[in-house]
Amino acid sequence: MDRVSSFDEPLKKLLGGATAKVMAEHLDLHTVGDLLHHYPRRYEERGKLTALADLPLDEHVTVVAQVADARILMFNNGRGKRLEVTLTDGSGRLQLVFFGHGVHKPHKELLPGRQAMFAGKVSVFNRKMQLAHPTYQLLDASDADEATEAVDAFAGRLLPIYPACKQLDSWRIAKAVDAVLPSARDAVDPLPASLREGRGFTPLPEALLKVHRPQTKADIEDAKARLKWDEAFVLQVALARRRYADTQLPAAARRPVADGLLDAFDAKLPFTLTEGQEKVSKEIFDDLATEHPMHRLLQGEVGSGKTMVALRAMLAVVDAGGQAAMLAPTEVLAQQHHRSITEMMGELAEGGMLGGSDRGTKVVLLTGSMGTAARRQALLDLVTGEAGIVIGTHALIEDKVQFHDLGLVVVDEQHRFGVEQRDALRSKGKQPPHLLVMTATPIPRTVAMTVFGDLETSVLDQLPAGRSPIASHVVPAKDKPHFLARAWERVREEVGNGHQAYVVCPRIGDDAEEEKKGKAKKKATEEDPEKRPPLAVLEIADELRKGALAGLSVEVLHGRMHPDEKDDVMRRFAAGDVDVLVATTVIEVGVNVPNATAMVIMDADRFGVSQLHQLRGRVGRGSAPGLCLLVSEAHEASPARARLSAVAATLDGFELSRIDLEQRREGDVLGQAQSGVRSSLRMLTVIDDEEVIAAAREEAVAIVAADPELEHLPELRTVLAALLDKDREEYLDKG
Repeated sequence: MDRVSSFDEPLKKLLGGATAKVMAEHLDLHTVGDLLHHYPRRYEERGKLTALADLPLDEHVTVVAQVADARILMFNNGRGKRLEVTLTDGSGRLQLVFFGHGVHKPHKELLPGRQAMFAGKVSVFNRKMQLAHPTYQLLDASDADEATEAVDAFAGRLLPIYPACKQLDSWRIAKAVDAVLPSARDAVDPLPASLREGRGFTPLPEALLKVHRPQTKADIEDAKARLKWDEAFVLQVALARRRYADTQLPAAARRPVADGLLDAFDAKLPFTLTEGQEKVSKEIFDDLATEHPMHRLLQGEVGSGKTMVALRAMLAVVDAGGQAAMLAPTEVLAQQHHRSITEMMGELAEGGMLGGSDRGTKVVLLTGSMGTAARRQALLDLVTGEAGIVIGTHALIEDKVQFHDLGLVVVDEQHRFGVEQRDALRSKGKQPPHLLVMTATPIPRTVAMTVFGDLETSVLDQLPAGRSPIASHVVPAKDKPHFLARAWERVREEVGNGHQAYVVCPRIGDDAEEEKKGKAKKKATEEDPEKRPPLAVLEIADELRKGALAGLSVEVLHGRMHPDEKDDVMRRFAAGDVDVLVATTVIEVGVNVPNATAMVIMDADRFGVSQLHQLRGRVGRGSAPGLCLLVSEAHEASPARARLSAVAATLDGFELSRIDLEQRREGDVLGQAQSGVRSSLRMLTVIDDEEVIAAAREEAVAIVAADPELEHLPELRTVLAALLDKDREEYLDKG
């Protein structure tokens, strides 16, 4: 175990308290192992200078450049002093500024011709890029002969640039790495020797030395290939073990029964299922028929008919004598599901009731805001088995809720539920129930293999017949106000044709705090429109009633309304009594009103790509074509506008999820529930390394099948134990 302990050494023992404190607080690095896995972000070829022309604004950067000129300027009637230094690298120029007492040292050292490494945050002053008070390290010697030697040595080496923070520059991190690098020899290698040799990988200690102190570019490639593989492989082994453990759990096989509830339901369907729905249903029925719990992720495009597939699975379980529970993230969505499922089932949802079918079952709703009597009846129906299907919010998880025989749990919109909520519901079965997780947020295959790697995946990418195309357009409200006026005219035209519309805003706008903030920001807003608060439902609804949509029936829907009010508004909107619904993102998932054909999203740039795609999926659900207008005041050349143009250009959710991932990178996408992945993926990027992840998954499955407890691979077991601290255990447990 001594070999592990050097990696567990706290950094303060080797680096001193002050540096270790900054590393812990700002970079989340606590041990020698943490620092050795803090890899360089990129490498400068010494002698070959960074392209100053490509510097990102508002980011902390490190540049290697040459001083072109330096001059002292006086201001404030001679009382203030400013040093301006111009850097060049052949591709562009960059200005440095130093003020007050900070002028003296750089004035002496930063002379024309000197070469140095500079770090600071890029800002703009007088339309020129600049670094104010950067820290720097000279790279040439003062003696001419020594200078030549130093430059020669410098030109021949690759300089690692580390992810840094304001308090700790890249080269100070590099010095810290030098102090701990000897410990790289003690790295525990998780790869079985046969796998490492078979794939021609560099041993791990050598890979760590090469990634931090490469001699050549080939060293970097070698190290990266090995370190990426390790991350993918260790994670996939953890997931494969989780899947294997699940196959060892007992579950009641739930096989569909001939001439049961499912057959009766299929017989009354007014349409045929799509090929995709048939295929995915078969995968689910095959899983349900096994004696270990199904763990399946069903991801489908917005409006691809996931609810239909889930309902048929629930009916099959009821036929087999079990109960099914559907967990929805919001009351609006739970009520919507309950309404649409009872409508689809008709008399089959009235089992045991007058006029109900003798093959039917009872479908109950359970939410936190239900009245006492209705709630008591629902709980009774569950415990006696009278209700075959229950649809609810997290109220389903409470201790009082008992099932007669819970056979299937369907979780809608997985990313909105914490691990504990999922586990609490699963523990309500006599044996572990089967699990079907649904998401309408398309997930690139690589993310599915990492984030949901413990679930088998089914994809619905075909829209049911009768779904209409949705046209999407960006409305640049600031550059072209007449476009916004035209957007409201289009809403009027849709209503005039007997249809309905949504208007979505990022904020509610009735909060006293928000009002205070609004007043405080008012002055700033007048000076800089970028700083104005996001548009609010209550304000926009009021403006529309008095102005552009005067005379139409305009109602609001948001999360702070009483559940009965929300349900009332949704019912009236679904019935066609409301022309325009001004709402927050509470309508993002599951809301199904086929007569709603238009959607205007205000401040669309304040929403993520996947969220915009979700929202847009609320229109075009009937036979009339849909229209989605993305209103934004963002500048034409901004990344926000590029994002909106990407959403307007395609209806392919998988393509958009890829764009989303590229823009946000992994941290955000994997989210808080998956913090274990975020903290363990340093070299691997789930979007670019699909082949590595797929190959690692294959090897992991084979290894776990042959040796589930990893008895013959103690090193791999040690590394897994280090990876699976409490947070990461929870991440893996979410399946």
